[in-house]
Amino acid sequence: MGKLSITVDGLKFKNPFVIGSGPPSTNAKIMCKAFAAGWGGVVAKTTSLTDTEVHNVQPRYGKLRSKSKDNVGFQNIELISDATFEDWEDWYKETKDTHPDGILIGSIMESYDKGRWQELAARCEASGCDALELNFSCPHGHPEKGMGAAMGQDPERVQEVTRWVVDAVNIPVWSKMTPNITDITVPALAAQAGGAHGVSAINTILACIGINLKTLKPQPTVEGHSTFGGYSYLAVKPIALRMVAEIAQAAPNLSISGIGGVTCAADAIEHMLVGARTVQSCTGPMLQGFGMVTELIEGTEAFMDEHGFQSLEEVIGKSLPYFTTHHHLVELQAAKRAARAAAKAEANTVNKDTDWGKSDIQDQTKNLVSNE
Repeated sequence: MGKLSITVDGLKFKNPFVIGSGPPSTNAKIMCKAFAAGWGGVVAKTTSLTDTEVHNVQPRYGKLRSKSKDNVGFQNIELISDATFEDWEDWYKETKDTHPDGILIGSIMESYDKGRWQELAARCEASGCDALELNFSCPHGHPEKGMGAAMGQDPERVQEVTRWVVDAVNIPVWSKMTPNITDITVPALAAQAGGAHGVSAINTILACIGINLKTLKPQPTVEGHSTFGGYSYLAVKPIALRMVAEIAQAAPNLSISGIGGVTCAADAIEHMLVGARTVQSCTGPMLQGFGMVTELIEGTEAFMDEHGFQSLEEVIGKSLPYFTTHHHLVELQAAKRAARAAAKAEANTVNKDTDWGKSDIQDQTKNLVSNE
């Protein structure tokens, strides 16, 4: 294990970079490609029991571009896996057989039913998954069944369902948080109370990518219509960093897998600096390819060398002490101004001939005039 290796909840990652649940992890073939490229872990595409109907539409993606045509945001209305869970059991086994040292994390989502969650979890573990990620956060698809973000916005259910799964398996369980909520620390603490070993944050943000000004139709447009979908990529990073930091501050003993806007090593490092122990990227490899992990590795190693960090443990949470309240910022500025004023007054004081020259002569002279 090298400089970037890290153990999280008993899982030994060769590096902290993990493929996020979605198209880059949608079957054994593509998951094996991710591991072969060098990713430390893969979160499989979210699945449920076979009798949950899933019907995707095309097109289902939309890009937000800057005026210079750079991709800054990405929206999707893609659902969870449309493959049978029996297929997934085979894919988990195939992936682990091919890459036994890669950390394979099963992603599961179900309706509010203890038996279904526990069956799904136990079968994932039996098929070789090293850990589970509970999808309490998908912002679209199956809300009528109380799944995804509809469940993740209810802290009591987050705690209860997390407990169901924790009781059913002997592998680490991460609960995936929705950003579509006022205070993300509430469901994170609920997950911790339910026995979660860690949380993943954030999932995509429910959004509208834009309106076509010629057709007046929202995008992505499917048969002249659209629906709100999950927004990701670089534009969401500021929100993700804030929420990861909030969770890290509220639950310092809870491991965090940081997600949101990871396009390069600098983005990943920022997530670690605010408390993430692993960093996931999904839209990144969709747009850049699995090879982006090379820059993640090389860029992070260079950063560590520059700052003299010997391990990732020294990086994680390093920036958290610099966050404070606005009131405290005002106090800090007032104290600094007072210190500067005191130093200036001291510099202008002339008690002995040797004091002349500590500051400008005209200021020292002015300070000695009684009727100035």
